Amino acid sequence: MLTSLLELPTCWEQLQKTKKPVVMYGMGNGADHILRHLDRLAVPVQEFFASDGFVRGHSFHGKRVKKFSEIQAQYEDFVIVTAFAVRDEPTMETIFLLDQQYELYAPDVPVAGEDLFDRDFFISHLSQAQAAYRLWADERSRQIYRDLIAYKLTGKIKYLASTVCSRQEVFSSLLRLGPAESYVDLGAYNGDTIEEFLRYTGGRFSAVCAMEPDPKNYQKLCRRSESLGLFPGDRVRLLNLAAWDDRTELNFSSCAGRNSAVAASGRQIKADSVDNLLGKAPVTFLKMDVEGSEARAVLGAANAIRRHKPKLMISAYHRSGDLFALPLQIQRIQPGYRLYLRRFPYIPAWEINLIGLWEG
Repeated sequence: MLTSLLELPTCWEQLQKTKKPVVMYGMGNGADHILRHLDRLAVPVQEFFASDGFVRGHSFHGKRVKKFSEIQAQYEDFVIVTAFAVRDEPTMETIFLLDQQYELYAPDVPVAGEDLFDRDFFISHLSQAQAAYRLWADERSRQIYRDLIAYKLTGKIKYLASTVCSRQEVFSSLLRLGPAESYVDLGAYNGDTIEEFLRYTGGRFSAVCAMEPDPKNYQKLCRRSESLGLFPGDRVRLLNLAAWDDRTELNFSSCAGRNSAVAASGRQIKADSVDNLLGKAPVTFLKMDVEGSEARAVLGAANAIRRHKPKLMISAYHRSGDLFALPLQIQRIQPGYRLYLRRFPYIPAWEINLIGLWEG
């Protein structure tokens, strides 16, 4: 079923044995994360380059950041390692074009946690991965699952191309939201997912409960909700809280962006669970994108899932094990869900979504 994927060469193995110079496309936190793994493997990065519009004579890790044309002039051939996340089509097209011209890797490194999805990780979790494979409700999900594992092992973006679908497909063909949904949005960010929800329901709903832990994002959420005609009241709750499995306080790294997350250190924030906050109030659509806290948030919504069997849309990419651990967790909490896997356009393999539909 999945054991044939163990025959694939991993990107880390390929980078370790290459004789060609390794150059990195991108800077920042993602690059630092990849560099730590390359340092452990004694793989030197010779140069850093950025898109021409971002090159302004600055340096990264003591090296001047160059234009790609400079790299081409300096080396006859080289290996490219991409080190940033992107979803705009022109930049993704550029990366796919570079992949056709050069040996290119987009290493899969976790957004949360330290476990790297390498060969050893896959072998140690193979039985879980196999069990999750058997849960997928359609062949499209199984194909996406296989290709995502292949990508995570190899870092080759050719495996990502076949996994992409549109948001329209997910909302229209799978979720099929109606006019009387009770929507719970965990990780509501700046209100963009509430706006999307209203678009697919024609602005009609029974209730909206949105949780966003980052204070600056929460203010944006409130302003956007107000602009959409949503004001706190009987049907609308906007909460400056982190989604968790119980009421507590957590350390939080605040980035005022999508990557704000629970962390080992940082400011203290309040957290709570769906079950504590809603009690027995109905939930018909539960969405969560909580930057690596999905397993804790699912546990904190276990009673709601059992009682109301809501439609589920859960991010399944922040931690290396999310791809198999989260569907298995849903199955343990409430057997009978039909589970689907869909992914929206992104490099690397972000925006992976676990869709759950109750059919008994």
